[in-house]
Amino acid sequence: MTLIAILSHMSPVQKVVPQYLPGNLSCADLVNLGDRVNQANFSSVTEFVLLGFSNLGEIQLILFAVFLCLYLIILSGNLTIITVIRLDRSLHVPMYFFLGILSISETCYTFVILPKMLLNLLSLLRTISFINCAIQMFFFLGFAVTNCMLLGVMGYDRYAAICHPLRYPILMRWQVCGQLAATCAVIGFLFSLTGSFLVFELPFCGPNKINHYFCDISPVIQLACTETYINELVIFAGGVLALMVPLTFICISYGFIVRTILKIPSTDGKRKAFSTCASHLTVVIVHYGCASSVYLRPSTKFSSNKDRLVTVTYTVVTPLLNPMVYSLRNKDVQMAIRKVIARGRFYPKAL
Repeated sequence: MTLIAILSHMSPVQKVVPQYLPGNLSCADLVNLGDRVNQANFSSVTEFVLLGFSNLGEIQLILFAVFLCLYLIILSGNLTIITVIRLDRSLHVPMYFFLGILSISETCYTFVILPKMLLNLLSLLRTISFINCAIQMFFFLGFAVTNCMLLGVMGYDRYAAICHPLRYPILMRWQVCGQLAATCAVIGFLFSLTGSFLVFELPFCGPNKINHYFCDISPVIQLACTETYINELVIFAGGVLALMVPLTFICISYGFIVRTILKIPSTDGKRKAFSTCASHLTVVIVHYGCASSVYLRPSTKFSSNKDRLVTVTYTVVTPLLNPMVYSLRNKDVQMAIRKVIARGRFYPKAL
């Protein structure tokens, strides 16, 4: 078969490729190259392997015990906050309404990641199907961005309470609170849908080993067998919006809060006003600090060992920090827990 006959049966993509190749390739080489180009037009990968902490050997058993304990503490802590806010009428105010929503989101957020991670720590078979990997990324990103938005809304709530106390009941009436919470969730999952689509619409036809313990954007997109620059650029822009817009909003809110607090004449009044913001600020610093270090940079700079440590912080430590900070530092929550326990109403059916 002549070269002209071969080219006549090739696709347009295959016809273009030889123009940029050395002239010493045979007709068979051109045909094989064309076959490889065709293979890049679809995903042949049906499952991925989550390498996770497999390089740590027997230490994985210790990690399993540690992460299992932390996961149980996260579940019990967040469920405690949700239950107490539900049962104690003194906590039926906007600040604790958003705290309850944040606790629900954090519980779902950890449920998407940690059970699979714990299972992989005990298993030699660390596979996850292509579809399940996409689903995991979708819900992880959805709840993560929702948490960012909720922290921004909680900052606005503190601003309204401290800077506009007389208008606070109107500014943060229950209808507005419900709309704000719903908007956070909608924005979160719209970002998630876009990001997941930009990753999984790429062809995966070669390596399938994800150097991470869950399907995160950077380690997955690196396995694509095509150019990913445009997809990464759009995802990066989305990450900047999802992180920096609410963070900027929080900083502006606290700028007004600090200015208002400094005008309070009494020291006790200043201390009380600052104490209502301390818990929120602690969570904001940890959450945004860790997330920004991973997502506010190109995926090509992904460093598996360093980023695994950072992601453990915001997938395990931050959800653990929320209930601990809000229960240990917040006297209202502490008193509500004592009252609920004293009444003997603290049991799962109360939910």
